[in-house]
Amino acid sequence: MAELRWNPLLRTWVIVASHRQFRPALEEGVCPFCPASGKVPDDFDVYSYDNDFPSLMLNPPPPEVESDSLIPVKPAFGKCEVTLYSPEHDVTLPELPLEHIAKLVRHWEERYTELGRIPGVQFVFIFENRGEAVGVTMIHPHGQIYAYSFIPLKISTELASAEEHMRETGRCLFCDILAHEIEDGSRLVYQHDGFTAFLPPFAEFPYQLIVMPDRHVGCLSTMTGTEKRALALAIKCVTGGYDGLFGFPFPYMMCMHQEPTDGGEYPHYHFHIEFYPVMRSADQQKFTASSETGAWAIINPTSPEDKAAELNRTIMKALERALREPL
Repeated sequence: MAELRWNPLLRTWVIVASHRQFRPALEEGVCPFCPASGKVPDDFDVYSYDNDFPSLMLNPPPPEVESDSLIPVKPAFGKCEVTLYSPEHDVTLPELPLEHIAKLVRHWEERYTELGRIPGVQFVFIFENRGEAVGVTMIHPHGQIYAYSFIPLKISTELASAEEHMRETGRCLFCDILAHEIEDGSRLVYQHDGFTAFLPPFAEFPYQLIVMPDRHVGCLSTMTGTEKRALALAIKCVTGGYDGLFGFPFPYMMCMHQEPTDGGEYPHYHFHIEFYPVMRSADQQKFTASSETGAWAIINPTSPEDKAAELNRTIMKALERALREPL
Protein backbone atom coordinates (compact mmCIF):
# COMPACT_ATOMS: atom_id res chain seq x y z
CA MET A 1 0.00 0.00 0.00
CA ALA A 2 1.22 3.49 -0.90
CA GLU A 3 -1.23 6.38 -0.87
CA LEU A 4 -1.86 9.88 0.49
CA ARG A 5 -4.62 10.40 3.04
CA TRP A 6 -5.89 13.84 4.05
CA ASN A 7 -5.84 14.82 7.73
CA PRO A 8 -8.73 17.32 8.07
CA LEU A 9 -7.66 18.30 11.61
CA LEU A 10 -4.23 19.59 10.56
CA ARG A 11 -5.09 20.12 6.89
CA THR A 12 -2.17 18.17 5.52
CA TRP A 13 -1.48 14.91 3.70
CA VAL A 14 -0.23 11.80 5.47
CA ILE A 15 1.80 9.30 3.45
CA VAL A 16 0.65 5.73 4.10
CA ALA A 17 3.39 3.36 2.88
CA SER A 18 2.77 0.02 4.53
CA HIS A 19 5.06 -1.84 2.12
CA ARG A 20 8.07 -0.21 3.81
CA GLN A 21 7.35 -2.30 6.89
CA PHE A 22 8.63 -5.36 5.07
CA ARG A 23 12.03 -4.04 4.02
CA PRO A 24 14.47 -6.96 4.30
CA ALA A 25 17.17 -6.92 6.97
CA LEU A 26 20.64 -6.70 5.48
CA GLU A 27 23.17 -9.39 6.21
CA GLU A 28 26.10 -8.33 8.34
CA GLY A 29 29.01 -7.20 6.22
CA VAL A 30 26.81 -6.57 3.17
CA CYS A 31 26.45 -2.95 2.02
CA PRO A 32 24.42 -2.20 -1.12
CA PHE A 33 25.92 1.31 -1.20
CA CYS A 34 29.48 0.10 -1.75
CA PRO A 35 30.83 -0.05 -5.33
CA ALA A 36 31.52 -3.79 -5.15
CA SER A 37 27.89 -4.59 -4.30
CA GLY A 38 26.65 -4.58 -7.90
CA LYS A 39 23.83 -2.26 -6.81
CA VAL A 40 25.68 0.98 -7.61
CA PRO A 41 28.34 1.92 -10.19
CA ASP A 42 31.85 0.65 -9.61
CA ASP A 43 33.19 4.19 -9.95
CA PHE A 44 31.46 7.26 -8.52
CA ASP A 45 32.08 10.30 -6.33
CA VAL A 46 28.50 11.29 -5.47
CA TYR A 47 25.58 9.24 -6.75
CA SER A 48 21.78 9.23 -6.47
CA TYR A 49 19.46 6.35 -7.28
CA ASP A 50 15.81 5.51 -6.74
CA ASN A 51 14.94 4.22 -3.29
CA ASP A 52 14.16 0.49 -3.37
CA PHE A 53 11.22 0.97 -1.00
CA PRO A 54 9.84 4.39 -1.89
CA SER A 55 7.03 6.16 -0.05
CA LEU A 56 6.34 8.20 -3.20
CA MET A 57 6.40 7.02 -6.83
CA LEU A 58 6.12 8.60 -10.27
CA ASN A 59 3.71 5.81 -11.24
CA PRO A 60 1.96 5.01 -7.95
CA PRO A 61 -0.68 2.32 -7.61
CA PRO A 62 -4.30 3.40 -7.11
CA PRO A 63 -5.35 3.85 -3.47
CA GLU A 64 -6.58 0.72 -1.70
CA VAL A 65 -9.20 2.55 0.35
CA GLU A 66 -12.07 4.61 -0.96
CA SER A 67 -11.87 8.39 -0.92
CA ASP A 68 -14.70 10.54 0.42
CA SER A 69 -15.39 14.21 1.05
CA LEU A 70 -14.14 14.14 4.66
CA ILE A 71 -10.99 12.04 4.16
CA PRO A 72 -9.81 12.40 0.55
CA VAL A 73 -7.33 9.77 -0.62
CA LYS A 74 -5.08 9.99 -3.65
CA PRO A 75 -2.11 8.12 -5.16
CA ALA A 76 1.29 8.63 -3.51
CA PHE A 77 2.78 10.54 -6.45
CA GLY A 78 6.35 11.79 -6.14
CA LYS A 79 9.86 10.40 -6.00
CA CYS A 80 12.27 9.12 -3.36
CA GLU A 81 16.00 8.99 -3.98
CA VAL A 82 19.04 7.89 -1.98
CA THR A 83 22.16 10.06 -2.31
CA LEU A 84 25.49 8.38 -1.66
CA TYR A 85 28.00 10.92 -0.42
CA SER A 86 31.08 8.83 -1.19
CA PRO A 87 32.12 5.33 -2.33
CA GLU A 88 34.03 4.95 0.96
CA HIS A 89 32.01 2.87 3.41
CA ASP A 90 33.41 4.12 6.72
CA VAL A 91 34.04 7.80 5.99
CA THR A 92 31.80 10.38 7.65
CA LEU A 93 30.51 13.61 6.11
CA PRO A 94 32.88 15.94 8.02
CA GLU A 95 35.82 13.69 7.13
CA LEU A 96 35.26 14.22 3.40
CA PRO A 97 37.55 16.80 1.76
CA LEU A 98 36.00 20.22 1.33
CA GLU A 99 36.07 19.94 -2.46
CA HIS A 100 34.16 16.65 -2.24
CA ILE A 101 31.46 18.24 -0.07
CA ALA A 102 31.30 21.12 -2.56
CA LYS A 103 30.64 18.53 -5.26
CA LEU A 104 27.86 17.10 -3.06
CA VAL A 105 26.28 20.58 -2.74
CA ARG A 106 26.33 20.96 -6.53
CA HIS A 107 24.75 17.51 -6.84
CA TRP A 108 21.99 18.55 -4.43
CA GLU A 109 21.34 21.62 -6.55
CA GLU A 110 21.11 19.49 -9.71
CA ARG A 111 18.64 17.08 -8.11
CA TYR A 112 16.58 19.94 -6.63
CA THR A 113 16.30 21.52 -10.08
CA GLU A 114 15.62 18.32 -12.01
CA LEU A 115 13.08 16.87 -9.58
CA GLY A 116 11.40 20.26 -9.23
CA ARG A 117 10.75 20.31 -12.98
CA ILE A 118 8.63 17.14 -12.82
CA PRO A 119 4.99 18.19 -13.37
CA GLY A 120 3.10 17.82 -10.11
CA VAL A 121 6.13 18.03 -7.80
CA GLN A 122 5.58 20.95 -5.43
CA PHE A 123 8.44 20.58 -2.95
CA VAL A 124 11.86 18.91 -3.05
CA PHE A 125 13.17 17.96 0.37
CA ILE A 126 16.87 17.12 0.77
CA PHE A 127 17.72 15.53 4.10
CA GLU A 128 19.96 13.17 6.01
CA ASN A 129 19.18 10.85 8.89
CA ARG A 130 22.39 9.93 10.68
CA GLY A 131 22.95 7.39 13.44
CA GLU A 132 21.15 4.50 15.08
CA ALA A 133 19.40 6.90 17.47
CA VAL A 134 17.30 8.14 14.53
CA GLY A 135 16.74 4.64 13.15
CA VAL A 136 19.59 4.38 10.64
CA THR A 137 21.25 0.99 10.21
CA MET A 138 23.51 1.84 7.24
CA ILE A 139 26.72 3.61 8.27
CA HIS A 140 27.74 4.22 4.65
CA PRO A 141 27.49 8.04 4.28
CA HIS A 142 24.24 8.88 2.54
CA GLY A 143 21.19 11.11 2.56
CA GLN A 144 17.82 11.13 0.84
CA ILE A 145 15.68 13.36 -1.37
CA TYR A 146 11.88 13.33 -1.41
CA ALA A 147 9.90 15.05 -4.16
CA TYR A 148 6.40 15.71 -2.79
CA SER A 149 3.19 16.45 -4.69
CA PHE A 150 2.24 18.83 -1.85
CA ILE A 151 3.99 21.36 0.35
CA PRO A 152 4.55 19.68 3.74
CA LEU A 153 2.93 21.25 6.79
CA LYS A 154 6.10 22.57 8.44
CA ILE A 155 7.21 24.25 5.22
CA SER A 156 3.77 25.70 4.53
CA THR A 157 3.66 27.07 8.09
CA GLU A 158 7.06 28.73 7.64
CA LEU A 159 5.93 30.17 4.32
CA ALA A 160 2.75 31.60 5.82
CA SER A 161 4.64 33.16 8.75
CA ALA A 162 7.27 34.64 6.44
CA GLU A 163 4.64 36.01 4.06
CA GLU A 164 2.71 37.66 6.90
CA HIS A 165 5.90 39.18 8.32
CA MET A 166 6.87 40.62 4.94
CA ARG A 167 3.38 42.00 4.42
CA GLU A 168 3.44 43.72 7.82
CA THR A 169 7.07 44.93 7.86
CA GLY A 170 8.35 44.78 4.29
CA ARG A 171 11.24 42.60 5.50
CA CYS A 172 12.22 38.93 5.37
CA LEU A 173 11.42 37.11 8.61
CA PHE A 174 14.51 34.92 8.29
CA CYS A 175 16.76 37.92 7.67
CA ASP A 176 15.32 39.56 10.79
CA ILE A 177 15.91 36.43 12.88
CA LEU A 178 19.48 36.23 11.57
CA ALA A 179 20.12 39.90 12.37
CA HIS A 180 18.64 39.37 15.85
CA GLU A 181 20.97 36.46 16.54
CA ILE A 182 24.04 38.27 15.22
CA GLU A 183 23.27 41.31 17.39
CA ASP A 184 22.65 39.16 20.46
CA GLY A 185 25.66 36.91 19.82
CA SER A 186 25.08 34.47 22.67
CA ARG A 187 23.82 31.65 20.46
CA LEU A 188 26.14 32.04 17.45
CA VAL A 189 28.33 29.04 16.72
CA TYR A 190 29.70 29.84 13.26
CA GLN A 191 30.25 32.90 11.04
CA HIS A 192 32.40 32.58 7.94
CA ASP A 193 32.31 33.40 4.22
CA GLY A 194 28.71 34.62 4.18
CA PHE A 195 27.14 31.84 6.25
CA THR A 196 26.02 31.91 9.86
CA ALA A 197 25.00 29.07 12.14
CA PHE A 198 23.20 29.60 15.42
CA LEU A 199 21.26 27.70 18.02
CA PRO A 200 17.83 29.35 17.86
CA PRO A 201 16.44 30.79 21.08
CA PHE A 202 13.33 28.68 20.42
CA ALA A 203 15.33 25.46 19.88
CA GLU A 204 13.36 22.26 20.34
CA PHE A 205 16.44 20.05 20.78
CA PRO A 206 19.48 20.79 22.99
CA TYR A 207 21.96 21.03 20.11
CA GLN A 208 19.63 22.13 17.32
CA LEU A 209 21.19 24.47 14.76
CA ILE A 210 20.09 26.63 11.85
CA VAL A 211 22.61 27.29 9.06
CA MET A 212 21.68 30.29 6.93
CA PRO A 213 23.26 32.35 4.15
CA ASP A 214 23.74 35.98 5.13
CA ARG A 215 22.48 37.04 1.71
CA HIS A 216 18.77 36.60 1.03
CA VAL A 217 18.51 33.63 -1.34
CA GLY A 218 15.62 31.21 -1.71
CA CYS A 219 17.28 28.03 -2.93
CA LEU A 220 20.54 26.40 -3.97
CA SER A 221 19.93 27.39 -7.58
CA THR A 222 20.13 31.12 -6.78
CA MET A 223 23.44 30.83 -4.92
CA THR A 224 26.71 31.81 -6.56
CA GLY A 225 29.48 29.25 -6.97
CA THR A 226 31.37 30.94 -4.14
CA GLU A 227 28.34 30.69 -1.88
CA LYS A 228 27.85 26.99 -2.63
CA ARG A 229 31.46 26.30 -1.70
CA ALA A 230 31.02 28.36 1.48
CA LEU A 231 27.93 26.29 2.29
CA ALA A 232 30.03 23.13 1.89
CA LEU A 233 32.51 24.53 4.41
CA ALA A 234 29.73 25.41 6.85
CA ILE A 235 28.29 21.87 6.62
CA LYS A 236 31.73 20.34 7.12
CA CYS A 237 32.39 22.48 10.20
CA VAL A 238 28.95 22.03 11.77
CA THR A 239 28.97 18.24 11.37
CA GLY A 240 32.60 18.09 12.49
CA GLY A 241 31.71 20.21 15.49
CA TYR A 242 28.93 17.83 16.40
CA ASP A 243 31.32 14.88 16.26
CA GLY A 244 33.77 16.77 18.45
CA LEU A 245 31.27 17.18 21.29
CA PHE A 246 31.58 13.70 22.74
CA GLY A 247 34.13 11.99 20.50
CA PHE A 248 31.76 9.86 18.43
CA PRO A 249 29.70 10.34 15.23
CA PHE A 250 26.82 12.45 16.51
CA PRO A 251 23.33 11.35 15.39
CA TYR A 252 21.21 14.03 13.78
CA MET A 253 18.56 14.89 11.22
CA MET A 254 19.71 17.43 8.62
CA CYS A 255 16.78 19.12 6.84
CA MET A 256 17.17 21.51 3.91
CA HIS A 257 14.44 24.13 3.54
CA GLN A 258 14.21 25.98 0.23
CA GLU A 259 11.62 27.41 -2.12
CA PRO A 260 8.77 25.15 -3.30
CA THR A 261 8.84 24.06 -6.93
CA ASP A 262 5.12 24.54 -7.59
CA GLY A 263 5.64 27.51 -9.91
CA GLY A 264 4.76 30.10 -7.26
CA GLU A 265 6.72 33.21 -6.30
CA TYR A 266 8.36 33.16 -2.86
CA PRO A 267 10.35 36.37 -2.33
CA HIS A 268 9.66 36.05 1.41
CA TYR A 269 11.40 32.67 1.79
CA HIS A 270 15.06 32.23 2.75
CA PHE A 271 17.15 29.10 2.24
CA HIS A 272 18.34 27.45 5.44
CA ILE A 273 19.35 24.08 6.84
CA GLU A 274 17.99 22.84 10.15
CA PHE A 275 19.96 20.31 12.18
CA TYR A 276 18.08 18.28 14.76
CA PRO A 277 20.51 16.22 16.90
CA VAL A 278 18.64 13.83 19.16
CA MET A 279 21.23 13.55 21.96
CA ARG A 280 21.22 15.87 24.99
CA SER A 281 24.44 14.44 26.42
CA ALA A 282 26.93 11.73 25.55
CA ASP A 283 24.65 8.99 26.87
CA GLN A 284 21.18 10.57 27.04
CA GLN A 285 18.71 11.02 24.21
CA LYS A 286 16.10 13.77 23.90
CA PHE A 287 12.77 12.02 23.36
CA THR A 288 9.62 13.60 22.00
CA ALA A 289 6.97 12.53 24.50
CA SER A 290 3.32 13.44 25.11
CA SER A 291 3.69 17.21 25.34
CA GLU A 292 5.69 17.36 22.13
CA THR A 293 3.74 14.76 20.15
CA GLY A 294 0.23 15.14 21.52
CA ALA A 295 0.10 18.91 22.03
CA TRP A 296 3.03 20.22 19.95
CA ALA A 297 4.18 22.00 23.12
CA ILE A 298 7.93 21.52 22.95
CA ILE A 299 10.03 21.21 26.11
CA ASN A 300 13.76 21.81 25.79
CA PRO A 301 15.48 20.52 28.97
CA THR A 302 18.63 22.60 28.36
CA SER A 303 19.68 26.23 27.94
CA PRO A 304 20.22 27.20 24.27
CA GLU A 305 22.92 29.68 25.34
CA ASP A 306 24.88 27.01 27.25
CA LYS A 307 24.67 24.51 24.41
CA ALA A 308 25.67 27.16 21.88
CA ALA A 309 28.83 27.84 23.88
CA GLU A 310 29.69 24.13 23.82
CA LEU A 311 29.11 23.88 20.09
CA ASN A 312 30.98 27.08 19.30
CA ARG A 313 34.17 25.61 20.77
CA THR A 314 34.05 22.39 18.76
CA ILE A 315 32.86 24.03 15.53
CA MET A 316 35.66 26.60 15.67
CA LYS A 317 38.16 23.75 16.02
CA ALA A 318 36.55 22.08 12.99
CA LEU A 319 36.88 25.35 11.05
CA GLU A 320 40.57 25.62 11.95
CA ARG A 321 41.15 22.07 10.65
CA ALA A 322 39.18 22.70 7.47
CA LEU A 323 41.10 25.87 6.65
CA ARG A 324 44.36 23.92 6.86
CA GLU A 325 43.24 21.55 4.11
CA PRO A 326 45.29 21.85 0.90
CA LEU A 327 43.49 23.85 -1.79
